Amino acid sequence: MMARVDLHSHTVASDGTFTVREVIERAKQKGLCALGITDHDTVAALPEALEEGKRLGVEIVPGVEISSVDEGKDVHVLGYYINIHDEKFLSYLEELRQVRSRRNRMIIAKLNELGIDITVEEVESRKKEQEGNIGRPHIAEVLMEKGIVASMGEAFDKYLGFSGAAYVNPPRISPEEAIDLIKDAGGVAVLAHPGLYDKPDMVRRLIGHGLQGIEIHHPDNDEADRRLYGEMADEYGLVKTAGSDFHGMRNALIFHADLGTCTTTLDTVRYLRELSKSW
Repeated sequence: MMARVDLHSHTVASDGTFTVREVIERAKQKGLCALGITDHDTVAALPEALEEGKRLGVEIVPGVEISSVDEGKDVHVLGYYINIHDEKFLSYLEELRQVRSRRNRMIIAKLNELGIDITVEEVESRKKEQEGNIGRPHIAEVLMEKGIVASMGEAFDKYLGFSGAAYVNPPRISPEEAIDLIKDAGGVAVLAHPGLYDKPDMVRRLIGHGLQGIEIHHPDNDEADRRLYGEMADEYGLVKTAGSDFHGMRNALIFHADLGTCTTTLDTVRYLRELSKSW
C-alpha cells in the first residue's frame, strides 16, 4: 500500500476541538504516515506535535497557514518547514493574530447591526484552550446555538463567508508578503486551496513572485481546478501538495473534511524538506 500523507490540518491551537495528541492519534488511525500541522497564523502547537508524532510513529511536517488578502478576498499561503524559533517570524505572526481579533469584533458589530444579539464574550467562551485563535467558526457556533442558523454551512453562506451579510476583511498583508514572510523564515511557500479563489491570473502572479507550490488536491478544489492548477504546477516546476484542511468537529460533525480525505506521498514531504532552508 502506498504511504499516505495529509499536508493540511489544524489543531486546537487554531479553531478545532481536538487536542494536538488527538489529531495525531486520529491521523494514525486513518493510516497516515505523515501529517502537516498548519494552524492559522500560529506555530504554537508544533513543538508538542513534533514530540507526539515521534511517540506515535507519525512524521509531522511543521507548517503554518498565513492569512492574507488580495483585492478584498482572503488568500491563504501555507508555509512548510519554517524556522519555528525565528523571533522576527513569530513577531509577524502575533501581528497577524491581532488582525484576526479585530476582524472578529468587526463581524460581531455587523451582526449586531443586522439585529442579531451576539457578544464578543459569548464567542470567546467557545475557545477550548488558552493557546489559540478565535475565528469565524466560533462565531458560527454561537449563531447555531441561538437558532439563527441551522448549520455551519448556513452560517458561512448567510453571514460569515465572502458573500455573507456580515463579512468584513480588515487590511492584511498581501499574498506576496506572506510568501516573503515564509521564505525569510526558511520555509516553503505553497498556495492553499486555489479553487476557492477562482483567480488563475493571481496564481500566475504569485508564481512570478516566488511561490514554490500549489495545493492541488483539497476538498474545495473540483476536478477542473485540479487539472488547471496541476498543469500550472507542472509548467513552472512547482511542488504539488494535498490536504484535507481538517478543522476538528463542530456540533458533533467534522468541520470541513476528515483527515486523509486528500493525500499525497512521502516523496512530496521529502521534496518540501529539500526546498526548505531551515530543516
